[in-house]
Amino acid sequence: MAESKDRPAEAVGSVSGSRNALQPLPGEDDEEPFTTYFDSKIPIPDDETHSCFSFRKLWAFTGPGFLMSIAYLDPGNIESDLQSGAVAGFKLLWVLLLATVIGLLLQRLAARLGVVTGLHLAEVCHRQYRTVPRIILWLMVELAIIGSDMQEVIGSAIAINLLSVGKIPLWGGVLITIADTFVFLFLDKYGLRKLEAFFGFLITIMALTFGYEYVTVRPDQKQLLRGLFVPECRGCGTPQLEQAVGIVGAVIMPHNMYLHSALVKSRQVNRSNPREVRDANKYFFAESCIALFVSFIINVFVVSVFAEAFYGKTNADVGAVLGCYFGPAALYIWAIGILAAGQSSTMTGTYSGQFVMEGFLNLRWSRFARVLLTRSIAITPTLFVAIFQDVEHLTGMNDFLNVLMSLQLPFALIPVLTFTSLPSVMNDFANGLFWKIGGGAVILLVCSINMYFVVAYVMALNHVGLYVGAAILSVIYLAFVAYLTWLCLIALGASALSCGTTVSVTRSLLPQHSPQHGAK
Repeated sequence: MAESKDRPAEAVGSVSGSRNALQPLPGEDDEEPFTTYFDSKIPIPDDETHSCFSFRKLWAFTGPGFLMSIAYLDPGNIESDLQSGAVAGFKLLWVLLLATVIGLLLQRLAARLGVVTGLHLAEVCHRQYRTVPRIILWLMVELAIIGSDMQEVIGSAIAINLLSVGKIPLWGGVLITIADTFVFLFLDKYGLRKLEAFFGFLITIMALTFGYEYVTVRPDQKQLLRGLFVPECRGCGTPQLEQAVGIVGAVIMPHNMYLHSALVKSRQVNRSNPREVRDANKYFFAESCIALFVSFIINVFVVSVFAEAFYGKTNADVGAVLGCYFGPAALYIWAIGILAAGQSSTMTGTYSGQFVMEGFLNLRWSRFARVLLTRSIAITPTLFVAIFQDVEHLTGMNDFLNVLMSLQLPFALIPVLTFTSLPSVMNDFANGLFWKIGGGAVILLVCSINMYFVVAYVMALNHVGLYVGAAILSVIYLAFVAYLTWLCLIALGASALSCGTTVSVTRSLLPQHSPQHGAK
């Protein structure tokens, strides 16, 4: 703070000039740059013959979006697809389409933040928020990662249990998943492109296996198209409404914002050149569109299979129906698809944990220590669940984890909208009026939908003590969300909300800039 007061002119110049406004404070550049996931960056080829759009450049930028899209294909989403098909048939496919489009728009904001600033979302939060809000924010995001990780590891364990015909118990599948995750995570030592190719291979396995189920079941194409493009749900009641809310919660994952903003740093982009930054934003968005289209098609495969073949049945019937009605091959192919979904999402979840922890806490640990810590945080609760629960009783746990992640959603969406709307952070690439209003409305809609899901879950508990505990936690939770929203609204231009404390608010968001510039 004191340094920014002593250098007001330099601080103002850093925003108006070409230099990035989020440069480290003096003394932070004295050490050798710390590498995490990126030991080397992928160069972007020059293609002067195609000035508007180059497929060579698109190929060079391809990778981060597909890793990001794996969060749309994790076991939690597969479970949501199953429930959607079983509860509402094809009627909620349009909700899946809408949720995917909203997710794409939010991922665009996260990617732009990483491209323009050269910092991922956790690093920006570390630099811009004060200590106490930053620590609370980190803890909330860690909870979301643990919840997602539990779903992913348990999903892989269930697949291993199916493939071994029940000989490997859930806890054994958990240990196998965690062990092979350690092995796969070090593939990037052989080149980042090889790691991205491996993730592409896992996505291909999901497309082929779930596509096989789709062809085998032969769902009604007319009903499928109607469900996709006609936004209605005739004859739907509370279960269908809650499932529609659950689809949004499963698709839009809080930790994915942190992941995507970090993955885009893997490409060589000269951030002092506006044209290169603009190109990077364009090609990353194009790649994200392609990646989420692929993930959407895979999700449609899954929902359609369940809508056609599993309508009115429970999770416990899935294996029996697949094996008895469509042959044992369908059962094992289904298990392979679930294994690919669980394994790939477990790996990207571990990367999210590393980025979040090293960003918020500014860690400078060895790579192995960071992987070991982030894995250990999730392994203990996951092992307990695997030891004391069987497959038939995991639906309740999955609902609880979905509620947990829904609660954490504002802690990713509000910061990403805040920072991408600040000219002092994004320079000429800050959100315009359309994105400020549209982004704010979308985030308000998504958070409101998820809060409905949380309230419905708590009301179904039917226990006075749990109601009281939930009420107390809700007051604390809403107070912190209100604090982040207050700072976000000021960043969006509602300076009247600063209530005469412009300097202190500016410092909480922009600690390295001068009060004069913040008030401006």
